[in-house]
Amino acid sequence: MLAAHGISKEVSSPEGSLTILSDVSFSIFAGDSVAVVGPSGAGKSTLLALLAGLDLPTRGHVELNGVNLSKLDEDGRAEVRAESVGFVFQSFHLVPSLNALENVMLPLELAGHAEARRAAREIIDKVGLADRWSHYPSQLSGGEKQRVAIARAFATEPAVLFADEPTGNLDSRTGANIMNLMFDLNQSSSTTLVLVTHDNGLAERCDRVLALDAGRLEPETGAAA
Repeated sequence: MLAAHGISKEVSSPEGSLTILSDVSFSIFAGDSVAVVGPSGAGKSTLLALLAGLDLPTRGHVELNGVNLSKLDEDGRAEVRAESVGFVFQSFHLVPSLNALENVMLPLELAGHAEARRAAREIIDKVGLADRWSHYPSQLSGGEKQRVAIARAFATEPAVLFADEPTGNLDSRTGANIMNLMFDLNQSSSTTLVLVTHDNGLAERCDRVLALDAGRLEPETGAAA
């Protein structure tokens, strides 16, 4: 489903070239849940951006669903993301002028889904917001906003869901509920989950753990290591 082939990422800085990732390789199979862990500055979010085709590596390449992302232009990568990828972020990224249902409908409408409203209502119900669908983001709690974000991410039935610290802005109890929901949806839809987290307990719930340190991948741990 997803493979990194010797990917490195370097950026320019006043001190010269800065290496963020160095020769990282691994494969992730369909339906896996994979945690990406490591200290701040280890390259976790950069790796997520490369895997999702939001950025390109300096060397090496990423294959997503059999497609070499480095061979595509930005429009081509955007098309692959629209077809195959969902995102959940720490800061929710909801459209404030749209209610919960409309936020979930948005990617469905962009994809030309014939029954976007019905499909959105189904996933809104599944994440436990049947009585909150008409509320705007400003009227929702942090946990409710993240539920909307998860519903939006799963609405298009993506092959891969990328989650970058999805519980970072939530209290521990709400965060645990959100992750239970995400794992439940991951299993019921067979969506591959790639999760960046600082939470070791959360990482241990995943099938596999990819640990980064100073841009390098450490020996793998986890059930499928």
